[in-house]
Amino acid sequence: MPQTDEAGEWFSAVYEAVQQIPYGKSLLGYPKRARQVGVCLKNLPTYDENNPEQFEYHSQNVPWQRVINSKGGISPRGDGGSGANRQAQRLRAEGVEVEDGRGADEASVDLSRFGWFPKDLPDEPGDEA
Repeated sequence: MPQTDEAGEWFSAVYEAVQQIPYGKSLLGYPKRARQVGVCLKNLPTYDENNPEQFEYHSQNVPWQRVINSKGGISPRGDGGSGANRQAQRLRAEGVEVEDGRGADEASVDLSRFGWFPKDLPDEPGDEA
């Protein structure tokens, strides 16, 4: 979890942005911030039904599975594939077609069909020029 106020604000901003991705769509991470977004999602708290108010953001209200890499791939996590498989299963449950990777290749999503490319996120003010 974040150690500073600035880091906490970044985590919250990432979680709020991910919450805006529509059901059945995927959003590409900002290329220069992919690792930072990955760290936020890796540290997303698990929802605890016995203590539902414990965390403002958690695995049930932040659709982490909708964040994929810039090539449409589900990035491997170094955990023997269990995290990537879980992500693929959750995407498939939303109707997103996920192509299985071959060998060391990663599973992928057809961005022309399932990508979401907003100019601005819905909760962000657009350019007023």
